[in-house]
Amino acid sequence: MINGKIDLRSDTVTVPTDEMRQAMCEAIVGDDVYGDDATINELERLAAERFGKEAALFLPTGTMSNQVAVFTYVKNRGDELILPDNCHIVTHEVGAAAVIAGAQLRTVQNVKGEMPLEMVEHYIRKDPTDIHQPSTVLISYENADSDGQVRSVEYMKSVWELAKKYDLPVHVDGARIFNAAAYLDVDVKEMAQYADSISVCLSKGLCAPVGSVLVGPKEFIERARRKRKILGGGMRQAGILAAAGIIALTKMTDRLKEDHENAAYMAERLTEVKGLEVYKERQQIDMVFFKLKDYPLDSAQLVEYMAENNVIINGEDNGEMRYVAHRYVSREEIDTVIELMKQAQ
Repeated sequence: MINGKIDLRSDTVTVPTDEMRQAMCEAIVGDDVYGDDATINELERLAAERFGKEAALFLPTGTMSNQVAVFTYVKNRGDELILPDNCHIVTHEVGAAAVIAGAQLRTVQNVKGEMPLEMVEHYIRKDPTDIHQPSTVLISYENADSDGQVRSVEYMKSVWELAKKYDLPVHVDGARIFNAAAYLDVDVKEMAQYADSISVCLSKGLCAPVGSVLVGPKEFIERARRKRKILGGGMRQAGILAAAGIIALTKMTDRLKEDHENAAYMAERLTEVKGLEVYKERQQIDMVFFKLKDYPLDSAQLVEYMAENNVIINGEDNGEMRYVAHRYVSREEIDTVIELMKQAQ
């Protein structure tokens, strides 16, 4: 429960733990633009080490982290990215790749979140001398995605090998990559070896109040730091935020399986509610998806009804509802939600 309410909208609603708040209070800080913030430097060192990369960069948000990566890879306006049609960069970042980097997005219809590799290869621009075509500069995808689906290590390897066949980099939007690693029961380094850069969110389910890290090769991160400055992401005494990020990275990742288990419990219990179609087969991480079929309330009415009972949910998106488990949702609270839904008229 958060502020007296059960909040199922997203794992972004998590608030800092008491340990994080204490660490933020005591953080050693400096001017990060000058490279003087010891806590920021330590977070970046830990992030790079955790993912087996040379360097890392702290950014305020996951969207900025993705866009700084795109901005860094795109050399000429009109350069082209290949990525899934439903990924975050395409659907939830307000067309920023076009606005900021001048990039063209070539989207591939996904199958359960994955781009068919034969289509990716078909879409790669193979003749850099053809004056009619843009240049392909990057392949990107999410793991895990906001539909709750996880890419396997084998898939990541296949995308990587295809990209290297054409000398292309791979960027993974790994906002929830620790959830993906927990689901696959692997270390994130095993996944990270098949990406040139990864954007990692510290505030999705990990309880940090703010922040993402972008990890990758040292030369790439040095260029990305300049792009961050262009976007206004160069902060001053940001170690206050990094202190919580360090705890997110070193401690909070270990408990994500608990969220997955609670989401599985929630999916099972939702099947008891008449008038719902629950997509149990899609429940891989901390998310549960379902559809209102013969339920007595429509989406807007359900949102209002739940709010009246101190439960916060989002309305449907493209006909689907999504509930998300996180550190501040207990099984007892899940039971409360199910009983409320059963009682709705």
